Amino acid sequence: MGRFILQRAGIMLLTALCLTFIVFALTNLYPNLEKLAKTQANSRMTDTEVVSWLENRGYLQPLPVKYGQWLGVLPGYVIEGSDGRTRARCAPDGVPTDDTPRFCGVLQGDWGTSTVFREDVAEIVGKRLGLTGWLMLAVMCVMVPGALLLGVLSGMREGSRTDRTLSTVSIVSTATPEYVSGVLFIAIFASSAVGLKWFKGTATSAMEDITFANFTLPVITIALYGMGYIARMTRASMTEVMTAQYIRTARLKGVSFRNIVLKHALRNALIAPFTVIMLQFPWLLNGVVIVETLFNYKGFGWTLVQAASNNDIELLLGVSVVSVIVVLVTQLISDIGYVFLNPRIRIS
Repeated sequence: MGRFILQRAGIMLLTALCLTFIVFALTNLYPNLEKLAKTQANSRMTDTEVVSWLENRGYLQPLPVKYGQWLGVLPGYVIEGSDGRTRARCAPDGVPTDDTPRFCGVLQGDWGTSTVFREDVAEIVGKRLGLTGWLMLAVMCVMVPGALLLGVLSGMREGSRTDRTLSTVSIVSTATPEYVSGVLFIAIFASSAVGLKWFKGTATSAMEDITFANFTLPVITIALYGMGYIARMTRASMTEVMTAQYIRTARLKGVSFRNIVLKHALRNALIAPFTVIMLQFPWLLNGVVIVETLFNYKGFGWTLVQAASNNDIELLLGVSVVSVIVVLVTQLISDIGYVFLNPRIRIS
C-alpha cells in the first residue's frame, strides 16, 4: 500500500506541474499581458509603452523562466527598467533592498497580489475556499445519503413500480440544470409574486451567518443536480450485484432479504458509486459557479468568475492551483478507498 501511495503521489506531482504550466502559459499570452498593462497603467498606452511597461516588470521574460519564478524554484527577477528604476519581484513594493529574498513563489507561500481586489492571493483563495467548503459540506450531507437511498431502493427490485418511479426522478433531476432549478426555486419559494416567501433569494448573508432561510435554496439546487447521477450509478451497481451467484446462494439458504441487502449486496454495490462520489468534490469546487453567482454567494466559484472576467492573472493562477490540487487529492483518496472496498484489487 505504501508503494502504491508513493507511486500515485509521484504521478500527482508530475500531473500538477504539467497542468499548472499549461494554465500559466495560457494566462501569460501576450494579449492578456497587454490588457493587464492597459488596465493597471493607462488604457491609452501605445504599443511601445505597453512593451516598456511589461519589460520593466519581468512579463516579457522567457516562459519557462517566468514559470520557475512563479513556482519559486528560480530566483526572482531584478530588472533595471528603461525608466531608470530597479525593480525586484521579491520586494513587496518592487524596490529591492538588502533584506529582499531571492526566491518568492508558490513554494515559499507567496502567491502574488490580486490586481482587482488589491489583496494577497493566498488570503483571498483561503477565505473564498472556506465559504465554498461550508456549501460543499452541506450539499454532500444532503446529496450523498439521498442519492444512495434512491439508488439502493431502485436497484433492490429491478423493473418494479418503485424502480421506474425513482429512476424517473433521478433522470429528471440530472437533466435539469442548476440555473433552471435555481430560478424556479427562487420564483416559487423566495419571490413575493407567488407568495411563498419561505426562504431568501440570496445567500450573501450566509457568508457571515448561515441560517436555514439563506442556505437552503443553494444547497438544494446543487444537491438535486448531482443526486440523480449518483443514484443512477448506485442503481446500476445494485442491480448487477443482486443478480450475482452469491446472492442467489444466500436466498437459497433462507437468508432474509433485508440481511442480503445490508450484509452482502450493499458493500459491493457501493464500490462504483464511491468513485463517483469522490469525483463530486472537484465538480462542487468549480461547478458551483452558476449557483454562487445566481444566489450572490461569494465563494470559490464566484472568485473564479471574477478573476477570469477581470484578467486577474495572479488570482486566476492561485484558483487554478487549488483546483488542480483538489482534483488530484480526491483521485488519490478514491483509488485508496477503491482498494479497501474491493480486496481483489489489493490482492492483484
